[in-house]
Amino acid sequence: MTAIPDTHSELLDAQIAHLSTIGPDGRPQSSLVWFYAENGEVSLSLNTVRQKTKNLLARPVCNLLIIDPSNPYRYLEIRGDVEIAPDPDYVFADKVGKKYNADLRVHDKPGESRVVVRILPSRVNAIDMGR
Repeated sequence: MTAIPDTHSELLDAQIAHLSTIGPDGRPQSSLVWFYAENGEVSLSLNTVRQKTKNLLARPVCNLLIIDPSNPYRYLEIRGDVEIAPDPDYVFADKVGKKYNADLRVHDKPGESRVVVRILPSRVNAIDMGR
């Protein structure tokens, strides 16, 4: 697995990332997402009815882009495969919610569920264009 370089590791504390998946028509689909990073691993808590989740279940690959909020010319791009696991009791969702001071249950309708999407980096690009 490819590691996040120390030069950009603080970006894992950012609030928002851009997630790109491959849609059913083969074209990219992008969304802004909350994410959780721990021990150099990045994971997402996604609702199973969302298109991005359906895309990942069909094609378990993604691109996650985290931009430095103080310098948009500095960013971290994580490309990789994903592992998807059920989160029926919101154990992981509660970790994500704690980071964002939110309860993810309020974003889900009755009968909907969540999964943990763990990104397994195949390539990490740490970019700093020096501006």
